[in-house]
Amino acid sequence: MSFELSREHEEFRRTVREFAESEIAPHVPKWDKDHHFPTDVVQKMGELGLFGLTAPEEYGGAGLSAEDGPFTSLCLAIEELGRVDQSMGITLEAGVGLGINPIQTFGTDEQKQAWLPDLVAGQRLAGFGLTEAGAGSDAGATRTKAVLDNGEWVINGSKQFITNSGSDITSLVTVTASTGSSEGGRPEISAIVVPAGTPGFTAEPPYDKLGWHISDTHPLTFEDCRVPADNLLGQRGRGFAQFLAILDDGRVAIAALAVGLIQACVDLCVEYSLDRQTFGAPIGRKQGVAFQVADLEVMLHASRLLTYRAAAMKDAGADATSTKQFKHAASIAKLYATESAVTATRIATQVFGGYGFMEEYAVARFYRDAKILEIGEGTSEVQRMLIARGLGLPVE
Repeated sequence: MSFELSREHEEFRRTVREFAESEIAPHVPKWDKDHHFPTDVVQKMGELGLFGLTAPEEYGGAGLSAEDGPFTSLCLAIEELGRVDQSMGITLEAGVGLGINPIQTFGTDEQKQAWLPDLVAGQRLAGFGLTEAGAGSDAGATRTKAVLDNGEWVINGSKQFITNSGSDITSLVTVTASTGSSEGGRPEISAIVVPAGTPGFTAEPPYDKLGWHISDTHPLTFEDCRVPADNLLGQRGRGFAQFLAILDDGRVAIAALAVGLIQACVDLCVEYSLDRQTFGAPIGRKQGVAFQVADLEVMLHASRLLTYRAAAMKDAGADATSTKQFKHAASIAKLYATESAVTATRIATQVFGGYGFMEEYAVARFYRDAKILEIGEGTSEVQRMLIARGLGLPVE
């Protein structure tokens, strides 16, 4: 069993790293301070092919075979972007995982032809509206409703914390809504594509977030928003189940984003520990500092291996047994990598001392960015529940 990346994957990593260091890194402090979403750079990411890594050639994607490891390539790209800035990493992760994947996986041929080419090219973005004030993991609590009227869905409700949903290049948001009641009286949840600019659909002003200042995130409202009945995505009543299937991939991608953050912490701490002098010697000579940096390196390697293993399982394809194994591996990678990332930023801030508390140093930004990794695309508590269920425990 090999734990080494292929030569092609390593070359691809270097390409993305060079792009991130030249096109993103020099601008991040200002973008972060100004809460600026750089649409031009996002589109350059598209020109580099990053949004099309897992898409077929007929829609402008890379058309990579399973042996080429398309999902592993996506995770490498997210890792390298996240090593420079977490916001740009999540823009790619959400653009593919929550924007492209639902349409690519569940869309009709007409929906794919209409939406995928621009999304795959990275010239446009799409979001996925699931979370509400009282609903996320609990599908039954969804309050957004959609009613068929003269061949159109009429949507009313609201969503929150939706990434890539209100930028200048957002083309659509797929939303989950109650479209009736299923057997037993539970809400029937369906997914519906709502194009940007549709009357009644409003992306409210962006959030003032703790971290991810560069990422585009909005609450959404729908007031008698009408879209064609053909905008139903996938099977009616299967919207939440479809999203859960998409979410497994997203958990691995978020783990990759966390790996990039841990790598940044290691790099920054090593450099600082060699440069910073106390009592006539670099602080890296002190065991109290050196051992903490060593702990970061251990967390990095463990997180990376768990993430790459899950990504390789995804690339290998799925039958009933391997799908269950992939879901288990995805939750393990997501839980360990994201919690390690939060710990890594705390350690890095401690190594930097008072400077780590200053916004001019990247560790302060990474410290702010880290916490959401334990929350988005399935909280740590949800991952523990899923892992326990995978072991056969009847946890609720």
